[in-house]
Amino acid sequence: MRSQQQSLILTPEHFKSADTVSLARSLLGKYLVLKKGSSYMITEVEAYDGPTDLACHASHGRTKRTETLFSQGGIWYVYLIYGIHEMLNLVTGPEDYPAALLIRGLEGVSGPGRLTKALDINRRFNGKKASPLVGLHLEDRGTAIASKSIQNTPRIGVNYAGPIWSQKKYRFLLT
Repeated sequence: MRSQQQSLILTPEHFKSADTVSLARSLLGKYLVLKKGSSYMITEVEAYDGPTDLACHASHGRTKRTETLFSQGGIWYVYLIYGIHEMLNLVTGPEDYPAALLIRGLEGVSGPGRLTKALDINRRFNGKKASPLVGLHLEDRGTAIASKSIQNTPRIGVNYAGPIWSQKKYRFLLT
């Protein structure tokens, strides 16, 4: 296991893979790090995989709201839902392939709306690179996660996507 001093900062290049579902699973055990010095282990993530994924915002086409989704991987996509909650996502894949990872939970914080509220994450990060210079990035601190500690389930709150897409097991969480 790496010590904190040997943490590996995950640069945008780490997220240019088109295998969004595998990237979602791989984020478990990584750390979300804020400029103010706090960091939290990621414990729950959902994948939203491209324009044919009916649960993905991009399934309705390229709009002002979804423009960030069409960026290269490693860019934050933060949007407001229900006029109340900010949602923190990380864009994945190559440019023009709209896919992202919703960070749903951190160690000590469960729920994507609670997470952004507790950490004061909002749309000021939208469209910015996941980077220490921006004040919000990801690190691999060498935490090993056993497969038996990972639960794989359908995503939450996407029944609107129909029976096929709402039942895709694109949600990963530590148990």
